Amino acid sequence: MNRKTLVLPAVIGLLAPVLAACGGSDSGSGGDAIVVGTTDRFTATKAAPAPLDPAYAYDVGTWNILRQTVQTLMIQPRGEGEPVPEAAESCTFTDTGNERYSCTLRKDLKFANGDAVTAADVKYSIDRARSLKADSGVFALLSTIDTVETKGDRAVIFHLKTADATFPYKLSTPVAGIVNPDDYQRGSLRDGFDVDGSGPYTLQSEVKNGTELVDAVFTKNPNYKGTLKVNNDKVTLRSFADADAMGKALDDGDIDVMSRNMSPEQIEKLSASSDGDIDLVEMPGLEIRYLAFNTDADTVKTKAVRQAMAQLVNRSELVSKVYGTGAEPLYSLVPASIIGHSNSFFNKYGDPSVAKAKALLAGADITTPVKLTLHYTTDHYGSATKQEFEQLQKQLNGSGLFDVGIEGSPWETFRPAEQKGEYDVYGMGWFPDFPDADNYLAPFLDKDNFLGSPYANSKIRNTLIPESRREADRQSASASLTDIQDIVAQDVPVLPLWQGKQYVAARDDITGTAYALNSSSTLQLWELGRGVSG
Repeated sequence: MNRKTLVLPAVIGLLAPVLAACGGSDSGSGGDAIVVGTTDRFTATKAAPAPLDPAYAYDVGTWNILRQTVQTLMIQPRGEGEPVPEAAESCTFTDTGNERYSCTLRKDLKFANGDAVTAADVKYSIDRARSLKADSGVFALLSTIDTVETKGDRAVIFHLKTADATFPYKLSTPVAGIVNPDDYQRGSLRDGFDVDGSGPYTLQSEVKNGTELVDAVFTKNPNYKGTLKVNNDKVTLRSFADADAMGKALDDGDIDVMSRNMSPEQIEKLSASSDGDIDLVEMPGLEIRYLAFNTDADTVKTKAVRQAMAQLVNRSELVSKVYGTGAEPLYSLVPASIIGHSNSFFNKYGDPSVAKAKALLAGADITTPVKLTLHYTTDHYGSATKQEFEQLQKQLNGSGLFDVGIEGSPWETFRPAEQKGEYDVYGMGWFPDFPDADNYLAPFLDKDNFLGSPYANSKIRNTLIPESRREADRQSASASLTDIQDIVAQDVPVLPLWQGKQYVAARDDITGTAYALNSSSTLQLWELGRGVSG
């Protein structure tokens, strides 16, 4: 039989009302640990010694560890849609202006060590992340909070500086995770790979050379209370150097599931296979890739240079030659499936044109060819990243208007260098914190943006972002969101490239793979179980 399974978002959505109500952790398949492979690397360095502290972590890999272990007030439901209470029993806006948000904790909520979880712990955790202001920029997700108030042991009230209809989503992200004050100091980050919380699992970290997490061993937390049904007793998340090593481990039976990032070649091979004991599951994804610019750098500070690059990049060719059917061209920071999306870059630049790019540069008196370097990470977004940048280099240099070099670096050095402004142009990916257009715009364009970008547009920051956040009906926010995307296309502080699909490959005795990843690329390890091969 054909081993490829397509998960349709519409079908998942229909299941949501039934499945979201399945709570508790008093189930599990037992047996040996389910072993899940990933190419995400988890390292503690001098520049980033606390990779798993919720107040610091801000990439899809570390968040996928935290989501198994550190509980949040809200959570994205199994079938997508608006977030639902998790550590909370209930949460709601208590005013008409979306500026006061109140939550009541579940009764008898406990950390994994048995300590009671109280409203004071929630306040401590949120205030700690806000005050530490880690250089990862993750604290900006909580930037609309003015004060956090508690009433008794179970009530938490968030007073916001301004209306923020997206706030329930933000409370579902790990930076809002509830931590025990005994384990996490108020004034400093928690170094290393230890994590403690009240989530569905406890974590045992197996570390190599004191600096690299190779196995994250998750064991079902007997004290967990929440909405999730935990279908296994233990899962090991194993980190591999690359997709080939991960694929070999699956073939050899050393792992049960292969998650991100598979190579395009692996996806093509598994998709075409009609026999064997490995199933490939294709799911809709909200991952995007883009070029980012240090708009203060001499090489690209003139807007016409960035516009010329936008005019030259052939997204369709890039996707077809590197990613095949695993990605689609993207003409905005906001993916096509998100409410508020606009094809702003296509509307402004149309099809690639050397003549139009040349006119843009000539109009700004830019001498050609423009010499610059495109930087990329060699180990964070998959093995195809190098090929992607080779294609970009070929396209830009083929115009005769640019003299582009490319340079790759491992993530542990790439990310700190990018944050310090050492790169003029660099490639990044974005896995959304939550599936809303705001989360594809504010993190790049607002104050304290996670890129540390010097680009600042007062209309976007002071008018359009606040306008969009006042609208609880996200369709009503589309006009403001479109205006933001049009300004981005005009100024090009970032250049969107493509939107990706996502895949899981698993041995056919593993159940729950259709829900192992949600659209935001969140690993939902509690969904996995062992069944019968077939």
